[in-house]
Amino acid sequence: MRKLVLVGLLSIAACTAVMTNESPLPPVAKTVPHQNHWHGEVFVDDYYWMREKEHPDVRAYLAAENVYTKAKTGHLQPLKTKLYEEMIARVQQTDLSVPMRMGGFYYYHRTVEGKQYPIYCRKPASPDGSYDKGAQEQVLLEQNEMAEGLTYLGFGDIEVSDNDNLYAYTTDVTGFRQYTLHVKNLTTGAVQADLAERVTSVEWAADNRTLFYVTEDAVTKRSNKLWRHTLDGEPELLLEESDELFRIGVGRTKDKRYLTVGAFSTDTYEQRYLDANDANGEFKILQPREKGHRYSMTHRDGVFYLRTDRNALNFRIVKVAAHDPREANWQDIVPHKHDVLVSSFQVFGDYAVVQERVLGLNRFRVLDFADGSWREIAFPEAVYSASSGGTPEFSSSTFRISYESMVTPPCVFDYDLKSLDRELKKQREVFDYDPSQYETERVWATARDGVKVPVSIVYKKGTSRDGTAPLWLYGYGSYGISIPPTFSSERLSLLDRGVIWATAHIRGSATLGEAWRKSGMLMKKKNTFTDFIDCGEHLVADKWTSKDRLMAEGGSAGGLLMGAVANMQPDLFRAIHSAVPFVDLMNTMMDASLPLTVGEYLEWGDPNEKPAFDYMMSYSPYDQLEAKAYPATLITTSFNDSQVMYWEPAKYIAKLRTLKTDDNELLLECKLEAAGHGGASGRYDRWKDRAFQMAWMLGQVGITQ
Repeated sequence: MRKLVLVGLLSIAACTAVMTNESPLPPVAKTVPHQNHWHGEVFVDDYYWMREKEHPDVRAYLAAENVYTKAKTGHLQPLKTKLYEEMIARVQQTDLSVPMRMGGFYYYHRTVEGKQYPIYCRKPASPDGSYDKGAQEQVLLEQNEMAEGLTYLGFGDIEVSDNDNLYAYTTDVTGFRQYTLHVKNLTTGAVQADLAERVTSVEWAADNRTLFYVTEDAVTKRSNKLWRHTLDGEPELLLEESDELFRIGVGRTKDKRYLTVGAFSTDTYEQRYLDANDANGEFKILQPREKGHRYSMTHRDGVFYLRTDRNALNFRIVKVAAHDPREANWQDIVPHKHDVLVSSFQVFGDYAVVQERVLGLNRFRVLDFADGSWREIAFPEAVYSASSGGTPEFSSSTFRISYESMVTPPCVFDYDLKSLDRELKKQREVFDYDPSQYETERVWATARDGVKVPVSIVYKKGTSRDGTAPLWLYGYGSYGISIPPTFSSERLSLLDRGVIWATAHIRGSATLGEAWRKSGMLMKKKNTFTDFIDCGEHLVADKWTSKDRLMAEGGSAGGLLMGAVANMQPDLFRAIHSAVPFVDLMNTMMDASLPLTVGEYLEWGDPNEKPAFDYMMSYSPYDQLEAKAYPATLITTSFNDSQVMYWEPAKYIAKLRTLKTDDNELLLECKLEAAGHGGASGRYDRWKDRAFQMAWMLGQVGITQ
């Protein structure tokens, strides 16, 4: 009887097969025809009922899928265990991050072997401002203790007051990215808990008693309200963003002079500012929002510096006097270039650092305010990932950069801004790893329209180049997010087994600039999918791999990519891992009440407009499923995911099972416990999950040890 209660929506035969592990059969989801009336047409959705999160049949179905997946993958347990053991054996489990100077202290976190979470700490700076290893440590947040009795604990914003004494932080205990605000007094240890719910960003005023924070709408999760809260008073609503295309966030300039509130949509930004010493003042608009104009701001010595795309597709940097910031007064600091994307601009007391992307790789140039000269920071490898490592102090004479490549473990360098001499602060230790045994390179695949698409590749020396090697192709390609060629100690377990790893830098990302991003969104979105397919075809033609050895992976919007390419060219791939996949595009985008939907119109299109609807429908993975052979597919998700609702992958797999004509595995693993868009919050739990995903993919290409 318990079996029937657990999976009451399934046929009795399927239920028995799953629960007894005798020739397990997949769960059969019930069908409840639901009619969507869109643009004068009727679209029937048999699995619409899965949106009812509280209905017991929903959890029962997901539980049955988990049971089926466990039954079908039991033989992979030895490989999963071996992969997990390899992962943790390579990692320095008891470790310390590089301390970062903020105010009178150095902040860092440390990990302890066997514990899931980091411990957040600080030490006072020495009299000369340097880091003193022997100084007394103060524990700020002991996440392991805080997580006792919880299956999930994530932190959002963490901000320290100017006097170094008040510690504002937000916590999420479900994985739904719903954060609660707390403030800890670092002198007494007292915590003011639960000051506000649904907090998405936090900032202190200069008076060390006033907090500004933003909260999200309870239904849509759009960050839309700005509050001012004096700790001994009541919160005051200052601003409510009414335009559903926009979200807001609060911040502060590096020199701490101004509080900022940004309003952001996909193609339009607006900035407000307030003197941080005038906590009770009113925010002023820097440049009124204008459709298609994106800009951000910072400040130094009475001058605003703006990163703007006004007459500059790839952005430029301008300066303007803070007392009269009209556009007529703008002066170029970093002019626009068609082949250089200006990513960020950070100002310090004596220097500024611009981060730019050229041919898909980041570079940094330093401006000396004293003489107006520019110098470029050089990196040693041809293919690498470099990013700002965090330099919060305005007075700093050094700039921190995080550097790595697909063969070089992550490094933290501090660059002297005057001489550009660098100091290695830390390189992540990877046990039993010899970088000379691995190769990385970049190749260019030709897309069907003639465009060259960069692909970053890493493999172990000696790996066959005759088409027999398995290849794991990763892609994303949305929101202008670029996937850098980074190092992964987990990936070594693949490379050591003869697998080649490749990342396709497809359109929809900003890898090659804003034109690259725009040519993979809205009515050009299909370029993202065809680019990925063409990259796969190129790697097969060039004998990096073969179709029966090619694996693919993507998550979230990258999961939409996986669903689209599986529909468009299923015979190209042997196996696909689709994580938290955004596959039910039309149901989601036609429902403005769902989290994040309206703001997404400018990325995917507004389906209330018929041309956009038709175009989106033509590639929507769930809606384009049909009777044919599909690759082996593993789908992973979380019941509490707030970014892509669990029902998207659940509906997708239920429908696909009724249509696929092959015998390839089709599996769903859903975390029914507290977990989020990124899965589990604890590091050991994440490693175990990754070991399972890797074991399954390896098994599909015949690697079982």
